[in-house]
Amino acid sequence: MISIDQAHGLKVFAEEQAKIANNRPIYMITEGDQISWKNDSDVFDIGDLRVGSSVRSGSVTNRAVSQNKAITEKVPRTYYGIRVLVNSIPIVDESGDAVGAFSTFYPLLHPVAAAFDHFAPILSEMFPGGVLLYVTDLQKYQYRQSSKVFDLPNIQVGNELTESDIAFNSIKTKQITVKEMDASTYGIPALGVNYPLFDENQEVVATLGIVIPKEIASQLRDMSENLDNGLNGISAAIQQLAASASQIHENEQVLNTEINGIITLAEKINQISIFIKEIADETKMLGLNAAIEAARAGEAGRGFGVVAEEIRKLSEQSKSTVPQIKELTDNIQIEVEKVIEKSNGSLHSSQEQAAASEEITASIEEITSMASELSSIAKQL
Repeated sequence: MISIDQAHGLKVFAEEQAKIANNRPIYMITEGDQISWKNDSDVFDIGDLRVGSSVRSGSVTNRAVSQNKAITEKVPRTYYGIRVLVNSIPIVDESGDAVGAFSTFYPLLHPVAAAFDHFAPILSEMFPGGVLLYVTDLQKYQYRQSSKVFDLPNIQVGNELTESDIAFNSIKTKQITVKEMDASTYGIPALGVNYPLFDENQEVVATLGIVIPKEIASQLRDMSENLDNGLNGISAAIQQLAASASQIHENEQVLNTEINGIITLAEKINQISIFIKEIADETKMLGLNAAIEAARAGEAGRGFGVVAEEIRKLSEQSKSTVPQIKELTDNIQIEVEKVIEKSNGSLHSSQEQAAASEEITASIEEITSMASELSSIAKQL
């Protein structure tokens, strides 16, 4: 119990103690059911506790006075909006009757939140690309620590949580939330990870968040996607070129076959020309024999002699035509051989083109695979 005479000394003690206490408690004195004095905390506050206001019926302070005994009790968040440990000691008069109470309110912080100011500055410098660390309660950002090379000004202590915040999702689902965010969220691409923090009853009471910049990874992904798209287009063009080269190769093969057919026909013409020459020689011989016989027959064979003469003329004409046909077929064969030579060269070139196209396609596919792997690596950064 505390006597009325000791109350003033408690005020002085509380004011000095509040300056050095790690958890910055709230100290309060009540007279009856009204708050007569309060030493505010610079870390947290309880809006219901104001000098001149009445304490709640059934509160720890109210029960300490009514029962005239010291009471220490954990008060859930639903009562004051924050979890607190309340210790109330009755203040008694000369008769020993409780006339008020001296109460201390300690914020019940999760150990991670309580130690944040100690580990966060050290941890923030362990990320080469920079990091932002923060702790929230169920409504607001309570602590934050940025690194020298990275900060997010739109995350500040006291800001209300919104549904778009990953901390909000961790509180709702009671699970770790990992989210990759584009520049629309924080102004730059970033990766956010949020861990729900539980009390002894496995209820979420706070969250610990980490945000790291992902600008380089985003640039790598964009580059790899552009590279992948470009390579796919090139690959498609090369495949089309390879298909065209294959078609040219097939056409050259058909042309080569047809040219060989022309050579065969030219050879057959030469054979026919030789046959015509042989017929012409035979016809000339027959015409000569017929003319001899017509001369022997005298006047009676004159008409037959005219016919024999015409036969010899036709024979001579046929015979003179044969060299011309042979010359033409020889020229055809020479030209065809030139075409064959060029066709063979074109055929060889088309084969090389088709093979080169296949090699290029294979190389493009390998580069495309590397681009996909680059994209996967960028997503892991």
